[in-house]
Amino acid sequence: MTTTATTYHVPVLLRESVDGLNIRPEGVYVDVTFGGGGHSKEILSRLGASGHLYSFDQDADAEANLVADDRLTFVRSNFRYLKNWMRYYGVEKIDGLLADLGVSSHHFDEAERGFSLRFDAPLDMRMNKRATLTAADVLNNYGERQLADVFYYYGELKAARRMASLIVKSRAEKPLLTTGDLLEVLNPLLRRDREKKEAAQAFQALRIEVNHEMDALREMLLAATELLGEGGRLSVITYHSLEDRIVKNIMKSGNAEGKQSQDFFGRVETPFRAVNSKVITPTDEELARNPRSRSAKLRIAEKK
Repeated sequence: MTTTATTYHVPVLLRESVDGLNIRPEGVYVDVTFGGGGHSKEILSRLGASGHLYSFDQDADAEANLVADDRLTFVRSNFRYLKNWMRYYGVEKIDGLLADLGVSSHHFDEAERGFSLRFDAPLDMRMNKRATLTAADVLNNYGERQLADVFYYYGELKAARRMASLIVKSRAEKPLLTTGDLLEVLNPLLRRDREKKEAAQAFQALRIEVNHEMDALREMLLAATELLGEGGRLSVITYHSLEDRIVKNIMKSGNAEGKQSQDFFGRVETPFRAVNSKVITPTDEELARNPRSRSAKLRIAEKK
């Protein structure tokens, strides 16, 4: 099948997330997760001739989805370097930033990337093919305690310690090189009624570790907090509790840990005000079109 922008990644909560930016036609915006370009194209459709959009993606495959538009600057980089790139382009303030933190459909559908349970493929999981660390490196070189921490903190798996122990014993006989190798080792520990879910959690944990996703997210959100001008909007779509907690904490307190400070009158000090009182989730119609959007949550905040 030929990959197109549509098949590369179906944009989730497209209208809601872009509406949340409250776009000013002459404004400067950032889409830190370009992917198939769906959100970026919608932002561009609402910008005037003097507006500008900076779109980030660390995956070279995403560049095939670019459109010719002088108002668009594509940055092939991890979004953790947002502040550096904005400085490079001479941008001091932005009017809004959108992030769709989900893994692109493209990554799950490309067997050789190793993201999916559906294929027996190399244990890769790199979003940036130029990076050196792969899932195979993690599984075959990390110590048992390190592995347990990865599965526990990033996969929220109760059997994390047993999984790590079994992996270390198995790799002593032969290295784990494919997704099939990993599933074979983990299979005895997966509960039959939750087998697919727990396997997906293990894959998620490895993907997060390989791509340093939580560190990158914290750095990007803190940079966005500095870069957003008064009234600027932050519109973020999350898919699991780990990233959602960081986003919620930043929006409520201005830091990833959620530590709140108060002024003399006891009022909580935060750089943001919430735009939506509760998280926005996909409609039934969107879920029918795109089942992968099921776990999506959208949070929107405005810079004070």
